[in-house]
Amino acid sequence: MNDQHEGPSEPPQAAAEHNPPDHIVGIGASAGGLEALERLFAKMPSDSGLAFVVVQHLSPDFKSHMDELLRRVTEIPVHLVEDGVAVEPNSIYLIPAKKEMIISDGRLLLTDKDPERGLTMPIDSFLRSLAQDAGRHAIAVILSGTGSDGSRGIEFVKEAGGLVVAQSEETAKFDGMPASAVRTGFVDLVLPPESIPEALQQYVNGSLSPEQLRDQDTTVPEDDHAERILHVLRKEYGLDFSYYKPSTVVRRTERRMAMVQGRTLEEYTSLVEDDPAELDALYRDLLIGVTSFFRDDHAFQVLGEEVIPEIVSSTNATDEVRVWVAGCATGEEAYSVAMAFHDEFERQNRNPNLKIFATDVHRGSLDFASAGVYPEDRLEGVSRERLAEYFVATSDGYRVSPTLRKSVVFAPHNVVSDAPFTKLDLVTCRNLLIYLQPAAQSKVLSLFHFALRKGGFLFLGSSESPGEIEDEFDRVDAPSRLYKKRRDVRLPPDTRFPLSTTPAVRTRPVAMPSWTRDLNEGGLLRVYDAMLERATASGLLLDEEHRLVHSFGGAERFLRIRGGRPPESALQMLDESLRTAVTGAIQHARKERKVVRYTGVRATAGDEREEITLTVEPISVGDDRPGYTLVTLEPIQTTTPRVDDDASYDVDQVTRAQIAGLEGELRFAKENLQATIEELETSNEELQATNEELVASNEEMQSTNEELHSVNEELYTVNAEHQRKIAELTTLTEDFDNLLASTDVGVIFLDEELRVRKFTPGIADEFNLLPADVGRPIHAFAHSFEAPDLVADARAVIETGEPVQKEVLNRDGRPHFLRIHPFRGSTSGVVLTLIDVSDLRTAETERREAERRYRDLFENAPDMYLSVDAESHTVIDCNRTTCEALDVDRSEIVGRTFADLVSWEGRDRVRELFDSVSEEGEAAVNGLV
Repeated sequence: MNDQHEGPSEPPQAAAEHNPPDHIVGIGASAGGLEALERLFAKMPSDSGLAFVVVQHLSPDFKSHMDELLRRVTEIPVHLVEDGVAVEPNSIYLIPAKKEMIISDGRLLLTDKDPERGLTMPIDSFLRSLAQDAGRHAIAVILSGTGSDGSRGIEFVKEAGGLVVAQSEETAKFDGMPASAVRTGFVDLVLPPESIPEALQQYVNGSLSPEQLRDQDTTVPEDDHAERILHVLRKEYGLDFSYYKPSTVVRRTERRMAMVQGRTLEEYTSLVEDDPAELDALYRDLLIGVTSFFRDDHAFQVLGEEVIPEIVSSTNATDEVRVWVAGCATGEEAYSVAMAFHDEFERQNRNPNLKIFATDVHRGSLDFASAGVYPEDRLEGVSRERLAEYFVATSDGYRVSPTLRKSVVFAPHNVVSDAPFTKLDLVTCRNLLIYLQPAAQSKVLSLFHFALRKGGFLFLGSSESPGEIEDEFDRVDAPSRLYKKRRDVRLPPDTRFPLSTTPAVRTRPVAMPSWTRDLNEGGLLRVYDAMLERATASGLLLDEEHRLVHSFGGAERFLRIRGGRPPESALQMLDESLRTAVTGAIQHARKERKVVRYTGVRATAGDEREEITLTVEPISVGDDRPGYTLVTLEPIQTTTPRVDDDASYDVDQVTRAQIAGLEGELRFAKENLQATIEELETSNEELQATNEELVASNEEMQSTNEELHSVNEELYTVNAEHQRKIAELTTLTEDFDNLLASTDVGVIFLDEELRVRKFTPGIADEFNLLPADVGRPIHAFAHSFEAPDLVADARAVIETGEPVQKEVLNRDGRPHFLRIHPFRGSTSGVVLTLIDVSDLRTAETERREAERRYRDLFENAPDMYLSVDAESHTVIDCNRTTCEALDVDRSEIVGRTFADLVSWEGRDRVRELFDSVSEEGEAAVNGLV
């Protein structure tokens, strides 16, 4: 290990200059996360260039040893986060206990965890701040844990263009957090911990987008079950998901399989075919409606400062600004673009003349977007000023203001198969193309190019580009994926229609016009024959959808071609007065199945006004059903004689009758509509009340569930700590047992009921104890020493807490020291100690005999002896010879110092005694003590 791992690590901000990493990896872990982290970092190179920030659920009551444990498996420096620390590459940062953490401007900021808040989501909070701070350079990794913490945070990382990785469920001790993350659909890779380092290295060094990395990681099933699923989706919804990348389809299908639990692909295919609800859930998942208001702040800043001002200033007050938001999902991006345009119109003091076409293939999302009501938590990207100006508070959240709503038109549209809008100033399609195959991407981009006017702008997602037609655009801002169309040019056929030869491309069979079908069958020739037999005057041949099949006899002079797209119905090309008469005549002719003739019809042909006779004849081809209508327009003077069975009407009378009928139908429709609206309002109020109750109940249940998850995680953490404590106590117990077994001291531990808890081999023989006797009362055993009051003494110690000690003899007459001592601490009981003191007693007898012999020698010696204290020079003892020589009693000498003896009346003899003692002799005298 490196030296820097020993002892506390200094925070990296101590360096002279901050060195920010290219990518920051936010790792969320909870119960079981320690093992996953060890497996991950054991494989992570120390020079990866990545910075790792680990956010784990920690118990506030126990000290975390995560830093010490991780240092054992990795050479990457591990730091316990301090407030304000700057994130450096090749470093691991751990959140402290009792703290919450975010990242801002590359620095980790800590706040104290509020104990009164109850349930918190520290991983979600950090990942959200990471997405805002690092953008597409953010990486989120979700490891083992219970609950759903992290599932909301990875959505922000994904929206910012970052990478999201989850631990595979089969390798996680607790799969709650990884499974919850996978169910969101925002996870790019699902890997075991030891495989994550290689994927991160490939992502960073290979400059691969999350989608490219996911495509490499995904294995597409080779059986026909996936094709069967796509067929059911195509049949039910008319949308061909074969355009989508196989990895996207596989991921989303696997997500749904995980949610219904325990399903193989074959079983899930059968479920989708039989269960419309599951088919709809899979359909919604495959559409991947990831959106939010003002997603990617930088991109919208560039859009609002460089693109939108140019679009608005380049149009006249009467010109309409046209925008297409493709793949609008639930409408957040469409309304965001609308707000940005309204702001610019206001800055330029102009009335908003804006039309935004917001399209998607999912009608449920379009209905939600059309309602324009969003809960408060989905308006996080909207500033307070815009919220006050463009939204109205309601009981359900906030409703888009009528002014803003009027600017947006929501409509179903398939970007691959449906015709595009035209003459657009801006097209936005963000993070939709990444899910399509390259050929479909090319086609959609070519349609966007066709839809834009010269100088129009294209706004793509963070991982998208114009691809093969990039040369046809100028870059406005590369990081924001904003491009400007250079010129109007017809793209090569292979670019414009790359999928035209693939049968699977069409989302639904294109209905051919009926006249084209009949043409293939020769039916139109029979129509011409019938027409020539009946009329040679000016006429129009219409199909059952009122589309113009053929014009003859100069009838085109009654038609007017207006600017823009030609209408499908030929009736729209007629003059208004003539259109009313023709419409009424066709209705009568088809209803009554006979020729209808109106006279005195005023019509405009070119610049002239004339009266004509209008004849409408239904024509059938091959069956009785009227398939076509022949409209003949004859001037009055050339009108042919009437046929007897023809129905002839005065046009004014018919017009008045038709108007009266229409007015009556309109009144009836209005009355029915008003009644229906009132019923719907009543039902809606009841449903809203019921929904509010359900939402409240669901929120309570969700809160309770999250609290249970949080408590469970804390219990697991505490349990892990207890497991470690148990291991330590086991080791300590083994050491204690070895100590007791190796000593000769006899010890018995008795509980408060005087039952045997533990004993040493040294006392087992005295009580005839066996290991199986643990738990039996001590009075049930006969002992081998004289202590009839043993049990009574033990009870007295428990009651009084005062120890008892005495000397007893065993049956061999060997003396033993018996000591009964109470337990210390909260546990009641006594410790009975029996020590063999026979050797001690023998040594004591020998000591007393040696002392007696020494005393006799000392007393009867012919020389004078004094025992003197080495420090105080005080006489401790003297022999009889000394007392006789000084002619004093022993008590008169003991306790005196040299000075006392010298000043004493027998000082001459004492001085003579001590003068004869040298310095070495004095030391010897002092040493007699």
